[in-house]
Amino acid sequence: MGLSEEEKKSLVNYRLEKAKETFAEIPILIENKLWRNAANRLYYACFYAAMALLLKDGYTARTHSGVKALLGMYYVRTEIISKELNEAYQKMFNLRQTGDYDDMVIITEDDVMPLVASAEKFITEIEKLINKNQ
Repeated sequence: MGLSEEEKKSLVNYRLEKAKETFAEIPILIENKLWRNAANRLYYACFYAAMALLLKDGYTARTHSGVKALLGMYYVRTEIISKELNEAYQKMFNLRQTGDYDDMVIITEDDVMPLVASAEKFITEIEKLINKNQ
């Protein structure tokens, strides 16, 4: 049993709002020099946006790798999402993985700050795609 169109639209909007709320946490983390946490939130803000877009277009991923694969297949390969934004998303994923799971790793300002503008652009571009034809 799948979602009704109304339920699907509601869940897409929820995920997009979750992406924006998560992104809004980042300046607080940066201000407090919580670089590992900022890296985590950067990635998750983009992940939630990506999940919203996939759902809107009828795709389902059960894992983080699945989301990356579907984005690549249906949006990057078709140039709906730029390769540059996808590369930034990949960097955020890798940085988050390292920060969350590897021992003795220090994430720095230099790791995080170059990704902030890319994350914001990624979320904005996805929001445009979601609102298009909605």
